[in-house]
Amino acid sequence: MARELKGPTGLFFEDLDVGDTATTMSRTITETDIVNFMGVSGVFEELHMSVEYIKHNSMFGARVSPGPLTFIVAEGLAIQLGLIHHTGMALLGIDKVRWPAPTFCGDTIKVTMEVLSKRESSKPDRGIVTFKHIVRKQDGTVVLEMEKVRLMRRRPADAAVAH
Repeated sequence: MARELKGPTGLFFEDLDVGDTATTMSRTITETDIVNFMGVSGVFEELHMSVEYIKHNSMFGARVSPGPLTFIVAEGLAIQLGLIHHTGMALLGIDKVRWPAPTFCGDTIKVTMEVLSKRESSKPDRGIVTFKHIVRKQDGTVVLEMEKVRLMRRRPADAAVAH
């Protein structure tokens, strides 16, 4: 049975069911975010840093967030839910990543996560969970989709059930 999950403490492998969803709070991508991201990453593209270039050469006509910035802000929002705090063991992979629409400076995004699948691992203290992340901006436009495969702790035999 699918249900809406709530944080703030981590959920164990057993607490997650296929079809469960969670939605993050929202966050606006600012010019400061874009400038800071360029400085940290070295992604100095005129498409992101030159208003004159953007006016005359960009198909978007406005300052656009670098795709990896949108990705990392979305990851931060997902982590802030708390669903994997102390129970997420490792990010094993990211699949089917696509940016179907741009995120502009000033857009506000939020992430909806869904449990797509789960399976036990060869070790009894962990399991593997695949989540789908859909990132939408304020008007509902999807700006990023991906699947993340995470290694999750299993509930210790002596732990209370969180359901």
